[in-house]
This record gives sequence, structure tokens and C-alpha cells, in this order.
Amino acid sequence: MLISRENTAFYFKDLETSLGKAINITIVILVMLSSGIFVAQTYQLPESVRLIFNIIDTLIVSIFAIEYLLRLWSAENRIRYIFSFYSIIDLIAILPFFIGTIDIRYIRLLRWFRILRLIRYLDRKFLFGQISTEDGAIFTRILFTLFAIIFIYSGLIYQVEHPANPQVFSTFVDALYFCIVTMTTVGFGDVTPVSQIGRLLTVLMILTGIALIPWQVGDLIKRIIKTTNQVKTICSGCGLELHDENAKFCKICGTKLLSNHFN
Repeated sequence: MLISRENTAFYFKDLETSLGKAINITIVILVMLSSGIFVAQTYQLPESVRLIFNIIDTLIVSIFAIEYLLRLWSAENRIRYIFSFYSIIDLIAILPFFIGTIDIRYIRLLRWFRILRLIRYLDRKFLFGQISTEDGAIFTRILFTLFAIIFIYSGLIYQVEHPANPQVFSTFVDALYFCIVTMTTVGFGDVTPVSQIGRLLTVLMILTGIALIPWQVGDLIKRIIKTTNQVKTICSGCGLELHDENAKFCKICGTKLLSNHFN
């Protein structure tokens, strides 16, 4: 049976059927595996192991390239899809591999952005099956945002500084340490970049640490405080479990709540 454009687009979004779940879970696993390979390759590895990692990464990129072409082929409006946020992230995930063969300097920096492909699945229950509340979903998005920012910056600073300063930035953990210390504005000063691009990245880290991180952490704390002030009262209308302590009606559907704490 020929696969139509409609069926292809459906299975990329579907999380109910076995095939849809298998496709999307496979993509998630490949994203995480490829990110893990990037980290592992920053360490001293036997050539045989490094060769295996390169082969696996090549296979993953090939799958991502086929996936991108299938998404483009099945899109209703291909021009709109090309310039959509998810399409740009997908393209960044595969671009370094193909353009890197032309030896464009620093093009492999983009490979660290591959982790952002998981953004597409943050609101999907199959990835976080135990998260059923709105606050839980927001909580997860904030944590992932913080993780993604730190991961990407760590990868970028390693990629830039390791060739120029291999004794200081010898592994991904060294870059991770520098990234966290810089973004939290602790600034121990024991690790410093020497390249111009490395210093520029450090400035961006500091600005991110001053502006974005406190905002994300503040929102996270507010969500935690809000959750602690809620009680478990299951709505008979929509099934929402957590409500404010004195709430008499569901904030989602407006159904009257039946709870023991009401007189």
C-alpha cells in the first residue's frame, strides 16, 4: 500500500496508534543518543570506539535527513513549513553534517542545538506520561529550558575553546563547569576562554545568566509555591486534580467541585 502525504503527516503527529508512538519515540531516543555521543566524543576514547560512534552518528543524521524530507513532502504548505520554528530546528540538526564536508569553520557548532528537537515533544504525554496538570507541564518546560540552555552553551564553548585551550577545556564536564559558574555569575576565574569567539560566548552566557535564568528560576519557584497551596480535588467534569484550597469551581471547565473541605 502506497503511503500518502496525509498518512505521513498524521503519523508524525500521532501518539495514539502503535505506529505513531513508535515513530515519535524513536526520534526522541535518537536525539538523546546523538547528544550523548557528542558528550562522549569530548573524552579520550579508543579509535575503534570513536569510529563506532561516528558510524552511529552518521546513521542518525541520515534518519533525521529522511525525516526532514518526509515532513517537508507531507506538509500542506511547504513554504510555511520551511520557515517554521520546528523546521528550522530540524534543519540545524542535519546541516552541520552535510555542510561540514565542505570544511566551513565552526559549522559543527550547530550540532549542539540538536537537543532542541525535543521541544516538539514537551507537551506530549507519551514523553512525560505522569504529568497530567498544567502546572506540571509548565514545570517540565522550565526545567528543560534551563537544561537545554546550559547544554548548548557548554557544547559551544567546548567546541570553540578546546582547539585553542585543550588543557583547560579538555572535556565536556570542564565546559559544563565553566558554563554554570559563568551563568550563575559566581565567576571563580579559575577557567577562562582565550579565543575571541569564546570570550563572545562568555559575554552571552553572562547576559543569559542575568536576564533569562532568574526569570525561569523565579517562574519555577512560583509554580512550586502555587502547587503547595493546592489540594487534590478531582473535577467531575474535566478530571483536573489540583485546585486552590478554597476553590468551589473548576478553573478549567467551571464544574462545581465536591470536596470535604467545603462546609
